[in-house]
Amino acid sequence: MSKVAAGHLERDALVYVRQSTLTQVREHTESLERQYELAFRAQSLGWAPHQVRIIDDDLGRSGADSSLREGFKNLVAEVGLGKVGIILGIEVSRLARNNADWYQLLDLCAVTDTLIADGDGLYHPADFNDRLVLGLKGTMSEAELHLIRHRLTAGLRHKAAKGELRQGIPVGLVYDEDDHVLMDPNEAVIEAIATVFRRFEELGSARQVMLSLRGDGILLPRRPCGARRVTWAPATYPAVHDFLTNPAYAGAFVFGRTRTDKRVEPSGRLVSRTRLLPRDEWLVVIPEHHPGFVSWERYCEIQDQLRANWRPPRGQGGGAVREGTALLQGLIRCGRCGRMMQTAYSGKAGNCPRYACARGAQLYGNPVHCQSLGGRRLEQRVLYELFAVLEPAALSATATALKEAEANYRQRLAVFELATERARFEAERARRQFDA
Repeated sequence: MSKVAAGHLERDALVYVRQSTLTQVREHTESLERQYELAFRAQSLGWAPHQVRIIDDDLGRSGADSSLREGFKNLVAEVGLGKVGIILGIEVSRLARNNADWYQLLDLCAVTDTLIADGDGLYHPADFNDRLVLGLKGTMSEAELHLIRHRLTAGLRHKAAKGELRQGIPVGLVYDEDDHVLMDPNEAVIEAIATVFRRFEELGSARQVMLSLRGDGILLPRRPCGARRVTWAPATYPAVHDFLTNPAYAGAFVFGRTRTDKRVEPSGRLVSRTRLLPRDEWLVVIPEHHPGFVSWERYCEIQDQLRANWRPPRGQGGGAVREGTALLQGLIRCGRCGRMMQTAYSGKAGNCPRYACARGAQLYGNPVHCQSLGGRRLEQRVLYELFAVLEPAALSATATALKEAEANYRQRLAVFELATERARFEAERARRQFDA
């Protein structure tokens, strides 16, 4: 008995085409052709050519997550609106490699009476046996992705544990024909980098090293990611800091310095953020792997000193200002350069604020600050202007506006609560119909 009914043929047939990477799109043309040929299968099942639509917006995108797959989102939306009679994919893994996305699609298909077809057969998600098969295929698809990742990651870590993994290396280091890391044959590059470390030995501060290099007119080498040509530019604090903190300059092979964490924003968007791990959490550390500018022991001492310069132990002074009575700290910007002004305190009790624009001097070694202002008069003027605006009439109007905004918020909240309750009711009714 055919599962294709007249009601299915009245709706569209969607052919979903996807390949995980752009390399696969370029090189695996046979697989791509097989997916496009599913349109002919839809016609053989009874759909007219004008009813068959191909969704190929997700070429070059992984099936592990639907947040970046606009084609899959459109497909789910079309199914939810009841406009689709059948979905065709060469295999389940093309549609989703994530069970959350897969079962969401199955539930929608079951509710809207939508068929699913792959290279093995034709299924109706509302049928228990078909759903069992589709669920098993989805689980196997997700497990397959896990196994692929595990094999790739295990291979990388095994090679990294031996120090044989070829990674991107910073300026001043190069690979030879046998993938061994050597010093750059360009002596000017080597000398400039060595100068950074020598100046740090003398001065003990990355900022002072930057000022010293700029004062002497010494340029530092740069090699943008993916580029081969070395460029030269005046010293900046980030550049000096990178030289001092990169373990490759200590002759060490390091793997697993970073970790990528994922979180969901209030908007529902999935965001990935990469952070640097503490040194004792790095996965692989092989000292004396290749020639370096300092020893590994000295490198560790440099990191400790840089950390102490940035955030010294409590009670020893220095570091960034984080507490205090300044009214405008973190709010005021320099009227000359637009940078955020920093806050400092003076006086016997250390409670007299002062605002200074010092970022230009810190980052680029500018000889003088843009400007420095006493905090008391400035704060008094700001308070005067603030209270002049917040006169009684304005306060009354503000209170009225706040009440109106609160009332509007309660009304919108009530609407959302009703919509949520209605959605729960519809979902429960669909569940009961499915179980019936």
